[in-house]
This record gives sequence, C-alpha cells and structure tokens, in this order.
Amino acid sequence: MAIGDQGNSVALVGCGRLGSSILEGWLKTGTVDAGALIILTPSSKPASDAAQARGARINPDPSAFAAVKTVVLAVKPAMWREAVAGLPDTLNPDAVVVSVMAGVAAADIAAVAGRPVARVMPTTAVAQGRGVAALWSDDAGAREVARGLFAPMADVVDLEHESQIDAATATAGSAPAFIYDFVRALARAGEVEGLSAEAATRLARGALRSAGAGIDSGETLEALIDRIAAPGGTTRAGLDAMTASGDGDRAAEAAIKAAVQRARAY
Repeated sequence: MAIGDQGNSVALVGCGRLGSSILEGWLKTGTVDAGALIILTPSSKPASDAAQARGARINPDPSAFAAVKTVVLAVKPAMWREAVAGLPDTLNPDAVVVSVMAGVAAADIAAVAGRPVARVMPTTAVAQGRGVAALWSDDAGAREVARGLFAPMADVVDLEHESQIDAATATAGSAPAFIYDFVRALARAGEVEGLSAEAATRLARGALRSAGAGIDSGETLEALIDRIAAPGGTTRAGLDAMTASGDGDRAAEAAIKAAVQRARAY
C-alpha cells in the first residue's frame, strides 16, 4: 500500500542526484502516492517534473504543509540549516524528519527542526528499486517511518550506533562508484592484453552484470568466489595475484577511509 493521502503527505526537500533517485524509486515501486507528495526544489528536475505530472505538488503554498507527516531532507549537508529553517511554520507538529545527508548528526537536526529524526543512507539504485540503505534512529517511531519509505526499494540495514553511519555511507553509498572505477580498470587491462576498447568495455560491463546476478542468489561472497575460481584455473590465478600484491585490499581501505573522513568533515 502506498504511503500518503490527503492527511498524511510526504515532503521531499531537495531533488538533486540522491533526491531524484529516491523520488524515482518511490514512483516506480508505488511506495509513496504521487498525489500526497510535496517537493521543494529551487529548479526543475526531470524526476520532479515526472512526479508533478502524476499529481505531486512542487513548491506549494505553505498551508499544504499542515498535512505533512514526513519530511525527507535530501539537500547538500552544507545547506541543511537553511533548508530546515525554510520549512513553513504550518508543518504538522507530529511530523518526522528523515535525513539522507552525510555527516549531519540527528541531534543537530532535531534541535533545529523540533521533530524526531531518522538517518538513512541509501544508494542511488533505489531509483530502480534495487538499492541498499543503512538506517539509524534513537526514536522507534521515526525509525519505522523511515523503514516504510525505503524498504520497498532497498535492502534496509539497521545500524546499532549513529557513529556507524559514515562507514555505512562509504561501504554502500559511495562504493558503487568505486566498483565502477575498478570495472573501468579491468576494461583498460583487457585492452593492454589485445582487446579493442569497445570489446573490453562491453565485456567488463557484462562481467559486472553477471556479478550482480550472483549477489541476488543470497550466497556468501566466499561461495560466489569459489563457484567461479576453480583450483588451478585462470580465475584463481588472477585472485592469487591480487592477494599477493595486496593492491585490492589497500585500494578498498584507502577509498573507504577517505570517504569516511570526508563525511566527518561536514
């Protein structure tokens, strides 16, 4: 059942890359009824235009916020205070705030918004209904509201402590870009071994799709690796080379550490 009706609207504040992905996911999965959506955005975006065509309201009169029970903050972290301060005074007193911003503590948001806060860090694949999202809140009600918004389009992973949010952001939210970068490196390596640029890119992209299909099986990562890497085979030779050099582990650790440090610098 879709979330939202005339007395229970959802407001999305910000419609950049992540906000647009969330909006697309809601509409694709039917998680939020478009007619109960309010979108605050300074400029037109394809996702907001599509939502408006289905009944969402863009930058409506402040009176519309009396029905808003959930506010999703999807602005840049540096702009969050301005965004919260800009919410109409007519915002429903029982509203819950769900933040998808990196590096901004729930207590800081709650102190300004005066509402319970849940933090969610989703991947942009929520747009296709295939995301993953880390969730934390010290308020049980806010946590369940956030879960309802993201569970239909993401694997929701509960965190025990808010301090784990930054690591979760790097491990899931940022990691798809790290993986794409590695796939690009694989394509370049294929070119070095004689493949054309087009063939190497298509093969590397296909390998990523194949890997994704394996993940959906639910098997452990170790089992998935062992299924492909037979003892004495070509895959095992490549894995052994990566293990011996340590480059894979060092690259992953450096990427995660840098992303965590950047989040904590907001």
